[in-house]
Amino acid sequence: MDNGELIPAAMLPPDTSGVQLSPDEVARFARHLILPEVGMEGQKRLKAASVLCVGTGGLGSPLLLYLAAAGVGRIGIVDFDVVDHSNLQRQVIHGTSWVGKPKIESAKARILEINPHCQVDLYETALTSENALEIAGYDLIVDGTDNFATRYLVNDACVLLGKPNVYGSIFRFEGQATVFNLDAESPNYRDLFPEPPPPGMVPSCAEGGVVGVLPGIIGVIQATEAVKIITGIGTTLSGRLLLFDALGMKFRELKLRPNPERPVIDKLIDYQEFCGVGGTAPGQEEAGSVESISVTELKALLDGDTSGMVLIDVRNPPEAEIGVIPGAELIPLDQIENGTAIERIKELAAGKTLYAHCKLGGRSAKALIALKRHGIEGINVAGGIDAWSQDVDPSVPRY
Repeated sequence: MDNGELIPAAMLPPDTSGVQLSPDEVARFARHLILPEVGMEGQKRLKAASVLCVGTGGLGSPLLLYLAAAGVGRIGIVDFDVVDHSNLQRQVIHGTSWVGKPKIESAKARILEINPHCQVDLYETALTSENALEIAGYDLIVDGTDNFATRYLVNDACVLLGKPNVYGSIFRFEGQATVFNLDAESPNYRDLFPEPPPPGMVPSCAEGGVVGVLPGIIGVIQATEAVKIITGIGTTLSGRLLLFDALGMKFRELKLRPNPERPVIDKLIDYQEFCGVGGTAPGQEEAGSVESISVTELKALLDGDTSGMVLIDVRNPPEAEIGVIPGAELIPLDQIENGTAIERIKELAAGKTLYAHCKLGGRSAKALIALKRHGIEGINVAGGIDAWSQDVDPSVPRY
């Protein structure tokens, strides 16, 4: 492939000249040292290597734990979030005592418990087009992000700098992993997804959920690929997309090839705009036209005469089991989009003002757009039940 991009010939093995293992390290990594495929030279490569992990969430947690345990000498961590109770179901590098504190600090403390010989560099910031090329100081990049804008940014920065990119993603019960940009024959993220999906088309894990063990499986696969790349052993996932179905406990594999017609990556762009975040993408014009109220305004309405209003909750039944806004009728979004709930809503809203809410406000806006096509007008509750829990009734659990 010759499209003007900087493609690495292959990741050069880390320079191990002058690298020595201390007696403690020899004992610590003994099970590696007796593997003929790894041995002393492979362990020195791990110690000499530097890996940057973007994200310390579901994928970043097992990644960082196992990279540290494997003996990677320098690990960089990019994240600007704090630990939340809802993280603890899957983000196993963090603990309850770290809730409310920076994730990167929590991750560093755990890494040093596992391997005090590891140098941990922290970057408490969002990765942006202005700072992304600073990843040049690392041998290998591991993508533990959860949004399309950052995935495209990581990919393009790796292409421009000639850095391998170990990729993984998860949703509900399914995950995928591969290695991008490893050598001249290796595809990159834009060969898998040439264009981002419209905003809101793919729900986040916060809306769709994720089984807690799934990021552990995919993250460990990513860590395995990183160790193999650094030590130069085995066959990587470059050119192969590994798909995992946790419910069926099945792995399958798809071939992934570079697209010779893919546009040249010659600079970093505005990835928020590219992915339609905060801009106008298909459907966003309609969403912007939906009238909305705040949760405090809704509370005032509910405290008054409610005979002239109806509130529908478009979340899924398992979400409603966690907590509800009193008086809301549960009508999941899929029943609105497939038309099965339209007559029921017409009856509920006859002669009344219709209000709709979900977890954060996105699904309820989609529901109102769909209802408008059936002649049913409504008002969206901005921020959804998450804002209700924060600003109105803290006894409603946040999730």
